[in-house]
Amino acid sequence: MLIGYARTSTVDQDYGLEAQKDELQAYGINELYHEKVSAVDSNRSELKSAIKSLREGDKLVVTKLDRLARSVRHLGELLETLESKGAGLVVLSMGGQQVDTTTATGKLILTMLGSVAEFERNLMKERQRAGIEKAKAAGRYKGRVPTAKRQSDKVIALKEAGVPRQQIMEQLGISQASYYRILNSG
Repeated sequence: MLIGYARTSTVDQDYGLEAQKDELQAYGINELYHEKVSAVDSNRSELKSAIKSLREGDKLVVTKLDRLARSVRHLGELLETLESKGAGLVVLSMGGQQVDTTTATGKLILTMLGSVAEFERNLMKERQRAGIEKAKAAGRYKGRVPTAKRQSDKVIALKEAGVPRQQIMEQLGISQASYYRILNSG
């Protein structure tokens, strides 16, 4: 059986999630699990469910490796888990090729390309940090303005008007932590 898994990092990436789901459906998956959650979030419940549903001989199918693993180490852990279940992994797009870990060559290619992808991500982070430091030194970098903080007046006004907390959070698109942070700072 082919089990598909699709993920985007934020709720704003609906198109990306739909594109992944379409690609997985076109591949012929039997079941599809999807979620909108950051890769660093340890509570990826749909991924856990997808892996739990795998049986011997099944394959977990993803469109790209970065939709599944956040590092080479994490990839290794996932591969070990799949292997212990007698299942494999198929990545539909790895440098223009499809990779299937049920073959020795597929496992080798996946491990090598995963290492290269992590290396590239680390280089990008280094360049980003260097750019931020340079901008700070030149006095041009102010950092991100917290979005919830900009809405402090609205939160307080709605709270004073008797609007329930959950409704305020949904209406303004802020988290519970931001809601309480605003109320406690005022």
